[in-house]
Amino acid sequence: MAGLSRRFQSLEIYRQAEQQGYRLLPIRFTPLDVGRVAATNMAGELVVLSRDDLVALVEGVLAPSTPLYDRLKAAHFLYDRDSDSALDLLGLKYRTKLHRLSQFTSLHIFVVSLRCDYTCQYCQVSRQTEDRDAFDMSTKTADAALAMVFKSPAKSLKIEFQGGEPLLNFDLIRYVVAKAKAKNSEYKRNLQFVITTNLSYLNDEVLKFCYREGIYLSTSLDGPSWLHNKNRPRPGKNGHQLTVDAIRRVQRELGRDHVSALMTTTVESLPHVESIIDEYVALDLHSIFLRPLSPYGFAIKTGHISKYNTERWIAFYRQGLNYILQLNRSGYRLTEQYTSIILRKMLTPQDPGYVDLQSPAGAGLSAVVYNYDGDVYASDEARMLAEMGDKSFRMGNLHSNSYEDIFLNDTWLDALEQSMAVSAPTCTDCAFLPYCGSDPVYHHATQRDWVGNKAISAFCSKNMAIFKHLTTLLEDDPQAREILLGWL
Repeated sequence: MAGLSRRFQSLEIYRQAEQQGYRLLPIRFTPLDVGRVAATNMAGELVVLSRDDLVALVEGVLAPSTPLYDRLKAAHFLYDRDSDSALDLLGLKYRTKLHRLSQFTSLHIFVVSLRCDYTCQYCQVSRQTEDRDAFDMSTKTADAALAMVFKSPAKSLKIEFQGGEPLLNFDLIRYVVAKAKAKNSEYKRNLQFVITTNLSYLNDEVLKFCYREGIYLSTSLDGPSWLHNKNRPRPGKNGHQLTVDAIRRVQRELGRDHVSALMTTTVESLPHVESIIDEYVALDLHSIFLRPLSPYGFAIKTGHISKYNTERWIAFYRQGLNYILQLNRSGYRLTEQYTSIILRKMLTPQDPGYVDLQSPAGAGLSAVVYNYDGDVYASDEARMLAEMGDKSFRMGNLHSNSYEDIFLNDTWLDALEQSMAVSAPTCTDCAFLPYCGSDPVYHHATQRDWVGNKAISAFCSKNMAIFKHLTTLLEDDPQAREILLGWL
């Protein structure tokens, strides 16, 4: 008992703040640099403090006459006798941040085919090149998936077609879109469709269909032709040219906002971030996602995931973001998408619902995957893990399980319970907790533990570095701050 008692100060210490005229509301803080800390409250309000100011705040001696006192009071880090409604306002902000939980699941991914004409060495999926019947989704499976889609309580629903290459099963895409729109005449949801495609099979028929139905296209562009073709080999070695020509055609015939692209960082990409970004500018694309490799599929089998570490990718990201900010300063608007997602979490009341940055985990809550064979997975990464032989995050099957069976699946509920970052070691004390997430699929894949040891977690290292970098930019660089706020 003596050992335990040493963890607590005397009662007088805890009454000191009250005697000084204010009380602390729950806060977390993390060192930002040698002299400063980043501090946040329950609702994710962010303040950068000197270490001396933090000590004064916590010890209850911060002078009420200072601008810092007023700022901390307005942001609900403290309250006094003049702010009786502070707790109610903080609770309202916290509820607003978590409103998304009542509107699950908004993203529904249909894996309509595993067949693909590319042989990407970092591919996260166990792609197939033949045997149509075995690796294409059937109309029966699509019907069962659509029944699940409209049981979701979310007011906005996005159906995303993935593969393999989904355009190899284009007839099924047309079938699903028609059936979904017919069902939506009854359900009245905000319904959107996206096809994630390499664009090789883009033709007049596909373009007319996308124009008529208002469908968006998402593709992969890894950079200049030599890099794209190396990362994403295709028979004929013309993948880059096909992609570039198709992007321009979509922009011309559907509109510039109807096609987006993202890249994947291989070890070959690391020295060439500015050339990669220049390729997007040359195509008049105004967003880019600087995405690291994920530890699934062929990225594991071919050893690509082990060819660079998190520190090298962070250097790549920082250089890339700096170049993107330079382009914005010169008049070309370009947004780095992951940065934009994090900024929305940091600086706005609304959560964008990005799957990887959710607590409880976004797997199943923000997105769900219907595989070509009817199996249902909590996330795209969970499906990728299953293709490697690990079905830990399989929620059920469309042909043998009901909606209630699938979404009350013990495995998924256990993963959600363990993904509450607020109670996870290290996370619970981190200032950046309100912006981060808990990814049980990633940590199971890399550490065989749903919570994961954050001290050795690349997920944690990557996000911590980005949070600190963005906080520093917002605090120290007024011009960068203005550009970053413009992305919101």
